[in-house]
Amino acid sequence: MTAKPATSENLLTPSEVATLFRVDPKTVTRWAKAGKLSSIRTLGGHRRYLESEVQALLEGIPQQRVS
Repeated sequence: MTAKPATSENLLTPSEVATLFRVDPKTVTRWAKAGKLSSIRTLGGHRRYLESEVQALLEGIPQQRVS
């Protein structure tokens, strides 16, 4: 029997989140430790992030202007 998250939502790895924000994966982990981003721990102790929360944060970031 496998354990499934309470929601059927996609979970992202720190690397995937880091790519979206254009930061280092360790920065994403620091954000989670600081409470800026909530994370879910896998049975192996790895962090995963809810895609909807990450997308909401991305929408709140102003886009860079192209000159």
